[in-house]
Amino acid sequence: MVESKKYKNKKIAIYGMGLTGFSVAKTLKKLGAEVFCWDDNIEIRKKIKKINLSTTKFWLNKKESIDNIVLSPGIDINRCKIKKYLRKNLNKIITDLDIFFEFNKESQIISITGTNGKSTTCKIIERILKEAKFKVITVGNIGEPVLSLSKIEKKTIFILEVSSYQLQYSRFFRSKYAAILNISPDHLERHKSMKNYIKTKSRIFFGQKKTDYSYINDNNKHSKYIKKIFKSKNLNSKLISVKKSSIDFLLNKINNNSFKTKGNLENLAFAYKISEKLKISKKTIIKAINSFKSLPHRQEIVFSSNKVLCINDSKATSFDACLQSLSNYNRIYWIVGGEPKLGDKFSIKQVKDKIVKAYIIGKSINFFKKKIMNFAPYQISNNLSKALKNIKKDIKINKESKSTILLSPAAASFDQFSNFENRGKLFKKLIMKNFR
Repeated sequence: MVESKKYKNKKIAIYGMGLTGFSVAKTLKKLGAEVFCWDDNIEIRKKIKKINLSTTKFWLNKKESIDNIVLSPGIDINRCKIKKYLRKNLNKIITDLDIFFEFNKESQIISITGTNGKSTTCKIIERILKEAKFKVITVGNIGEPVLSLSKIEKKTIFILEVSSYQLQYSRFFRSKYAAILNISPDHLERHKSMKNYIKTKSRIFFGQKKTDYSYINDNNKHSKYIKKIFKSKNLNSKLISVKKSSIDFLLNKINNNSFKTKGNLENLAFAYKISEKLKISKKTIIKAINSFKSLPHRQEIVFSSNKVLCINDSKATSFDACLQSLSNYNRIYWIVGGEPKLGDKFSIKQVKDKIVKAYIIGKSINFFKKKIMNFAPYQISNNLSKALKNIKKDIKINKESKSTILLSPAAASFDQFSNFENRGKLFKKLIMKNFR
């Protein structure tokens, strides 16, 4: 990482001290900045003090002139405790992405955003680039914060998974290759409307130059609006519409079950188009694709026998993501429920014939009951353990040749779990206990 003198002796406030906030604080302190840290959670403030970072209510100190304010991605200006202060100082707000770019302006950066498929697409690109012998690091919303990196080799290519929360307040982040995979309703409790959400996602293109490349999904209905934004902002990068059909020639050469779903084929189309610009050969791309291993909790096959196929799709936190799974399988015993997302368009009419029965879990029972009751049989199961017990009993009664047990909740997990990973892990544990 090339050190920058830009932040030396500057007064930088950091609001929100999760993993991102801590990585920003450590980085700026090394660069000689005077860092003011704050988190509304008192337990987190105790952790800040333990590693010799100061906590201070920087917004109350009239004597100190703050040069920049770094917001952690989870901070919503309109809902946080210091919203008036932040609104008055919008021109000072930056993100970890902006600081990362300051250090890596000469590097090739690939940034990926979208509603669904970000992590998988990043990992497909990583697999292809590694097969092509590139030095590559994947960071961002996928795992480690972008400023947590150390000992970076020259000519490293960075692959960044970028969320709408990060893009919302970024000011000068730029990447050589930037992609919006798809758009469907998500995070509307923060962005308020689909238009705002799409505008925020489109910010991934705003800093690009004529020599850079922007990728959008030709099959996604919201791409028309992205094109309008692109035109209205007079953006200079090369805009490329990606079609799933662009990889049709690869299909008979792919021997990997990960690419039998529509979603992953779209993800692959983006990975292929970006790899093409990096002049990676088709032979290398095919070899990489066939050795690619899917990420867990994304249509993950947990167990398969001649009687049952068990799929963990816990990452399907919206109906749009869930619909891909419902479309891919037959004779489905479907576990659904959790915290529904604001604005999510939920209708199983087009896949109702694939569903044997739905098992509703979580605390929003009535929401899912109303969406399902006119199209498929359902049972209120409340939790994963009870749902699988009910499914086991129903499969025994129905005596079908082969059934699919599908956890694809179409909702966030926070009503019963800390994250979708823990929800998926419990499902896998219960499957191995009850069906293996």
